[in-house]
Amino acid sequence: MDLYDEKFINEAIIEAEKAYDEGEIPVGCVIVRDGKIIGRGHNLREQQSDPTAHAEIIALRDAGRNIGDWHLDGATAYITLEPCPMCAAALILARVEKIVYCIANSELGACGSVWDFPDDPAFSSHPIVIRHNIDSYKTLLNKYFKNLRETKR
Repeated sequence: MDLYDEKFINEAIIEAEKAYDEGEIPVGCVIVRDGKIIGRGHNLREQQSDPTAHAEIIALRDAGRNIGDWHLDGATAYITLEPCPMCAAALILARVEKIVYCIANSELGACGSVWDFPDDPAFSSHPIVIRHNIDSYKTLLNKYFKNLRETKR
């Protein structure tokens, strides 16, 4: 991973840590264009009682507000966990150019693991997808689910 991607993946991990601290599944996202973060988000589903309040959706909304446009041509989404179908579709429809994520989502991944929305001919936009294996994020995600299992005992 180059230093540019590493810088913004680390920002997404900071967002995931916020979600963890708030009792949410630790997923974070930043949207970057021209080297600047234009949108940030982390999971807020529990706090907002909103099934669509995923990190990517929050970051897309933030980016749109910040630039005054929902078209995110030339932007890159840095995400800690491979996007689900809802989030992958939203990123594609927003015309994000590239999706970079830390680890695969073996249950609901829609960027190559379970489904491959970016390569689906039904979409008119086809972002580049890059996956990095980031141990620090895996540790955070595993810690969250371990705590959840122990709490349910």
